Amino acid sequence: MILIIDNFDSFTYNLYQIVSQATSEVLVLRNDEVSIDKVQQLSPDGIIISPGPGRPEDAGSCIEIIKYFSGIIPILGVCLGHQAIAVAFGGKVVKSDTIVHGKSSNVFHNRKGLYQNIPLPFQAGRYHSLVIERRSIPEELIIEAETAHEIIMGVKHLSHKTYGVQFHPESMLSEFGEEIIKNFIKSSSEIGDTL
Repeated sequence: MILIIDNFDSFTYNLYQIVSQATSEVLVLRNDEVSIDKVQQLSPDGIIISPGPGRPEDAGSCIEIIKYFSGIIPILGVCLGHQAIAVAFGGKVVKSDTIVHGKSSNVFHNRKGLYQNIPLPFQAGRYHSLVIERRSIPEELIIEAETAHEIIMGVKHLSHKTYGVQFHPESMLSEFGEEIIKNFIKSSSEIGDTL
């Protein structure tokens, strides 16, 4: 089962649709309905943390859940979820020099993990005014994807299946978004710590 934590965002339904095409068991809980105990009871194969408004610190128990379950349950953070991963490991999220809402950008990646069999570059839909501050990237995280202007578009934990994407793979503006989400779901069902 894949647990989607909804940060009160309209894109959550798009994530649900893509995930439900790849696996029969999907549960969506709002960020004020979920806790470490609840996740332990549910014992999901993977956790997806949705986009949402505001800052990662305002996303309910998401940061706490990332800290507790990273390395235990595979995690994918999308937009706000991606930023929450950075904050959970000690990174900083700052205002972007450029606010993007409903724009697509070329994303350059390392062809690993979520980006296996994804063309280089690919177009991804972006909806954000905050970014992970590059110089504050925690040593536990590696940058796996970025724009031509070196804005971080994807991170991964060095040894855990904990991934973040700043772009919206569930957006119609994103090429290969379904494949990226399916790569995460596939990694959630595989034994071992790295993909």
